Amino acid sequence: MSNLFSGISGRFRGGGKNGGVKSPGAPNGAQPTSPTGTSQGSSSSTSLAPRVPPLPNSPSLSSTLSMENSSPSHSNSNDPLAMYNLPRPKPLWLNDTYSKHIVKGNFMTLSARPKTVEQGEWIAHQVVEHYRNLWNFVRVVHDKDEKDGTSICNIQTCPKMSAGDSHSFTWLNSRREPVELPAYEYISLMQRWISGKIENTSLFPTDPAGVSFSQNPSVPAPASATYASGGLDTPGSNTPIPTGSTNLNTSLSQLAGQGDWIGKSSGFPQDFEDVCQMIFRQMFRVYAHLYWAHFTEPFYHLSLEKPLNSCFSHFILTATEIDMLRPDELGPMQPLIDLWAANGTFPKESRAYACANLKAGERFLQLAGPS
Repeated sequence: MSNLFSGISGRFRGGGKNGGVKSPGAPNGAQPTSPTGTSQGSSSSTSLAPRVPPLPNSPSLSSTLSMENSSPSHSNSNDPLAMYNLPRPKPLWLNDTYSKHIVKGNFMTLSARPKTVEQGEWIAHQVVEHYRNLWNFVRVVHDKDEKDGTSICNIQTCPKMSAGDSHSFTWLNSRREPVELPAYEYISLMQRWISGKIENTSLFPTDPAGVSFSQNPSVPAPASATYASGGLDTPGSNTPIPTGSTNLNTSLSQLAGQGDWIGKSSGFPQDFEDVCQMIFRQMFRVYAHLYWAHFTEPFYHLSLEKPLNSCFSHFILTATEIDMLRPDELGPMQPLIDLWAANGTFPKESRAYACANLKAGERFLQLAGPS
């Protein structure tokens, strides 16, 4: 999806339709309010990873993150939307008119793992691609305005990392105490953490000689034996080591025997899957903040709502398909997932569709009226 960002060159005002300010129509004729209010001064830097305090001195960042769900109790109602306690007017992105995509088609074709690609390799590829897509949008809200020197997401507009009034995210410090950080700082620290993981060759190995391939039953094998080193044609493997009695339909991951884990045959460490799940969880939190706090300003005003929707729906389809996000972790964006299931964005055979409340999604479509 790299072509989606050809028009994104950092943050700018006055570059959208109607001189930079579009006036979208909300459901029932109401005018939506800006989720961020007025941007004010900030001491943040202009880089994507601004100057922030050092990372907490923790042996494992995966154990130093938590989420607070302060959702109030829901009233009894026949309305399927009552359970979400949505603000009024509802967020613009829950109007089907503004949940559209820049491309049409089945995103499952991008999320489905090719039969010959080993699972660990596929997960690593998805981590890098979705991280790259997401931070193109982060750059839009973090870069300073050329005129007044402010960023859209700053300590005044977003004093804490949240996704609406019902979900806030805390960072646990070195003493394992939950600490509320401004969204700008939280996201910047998270970017540094994710970048550090991806660039760590012990976690994301880069040696092509270590790549293994998943067995494709439709393609005949080159010989009558499968080797632990990856096969007879493995690059850099002059003396393959036989694995013993097996059959050609046995996957490389199964050949490892006891102590197996995803990505083992390609050199990924045992905690690889856990780290990738944490990365996807944090990317989801960033997407959730962008939708709840910044969808109208700047993304809609800069005509970037369709690229944002395209990348996020692809992200959800992929994350659920490869078990990087559980259904109970989708809460902040569950209403949009419901809407996309109802309007056909998520194929019925996808796991994302299975996570949706279809009645709620159909209700959103009714509120939007005829398209």
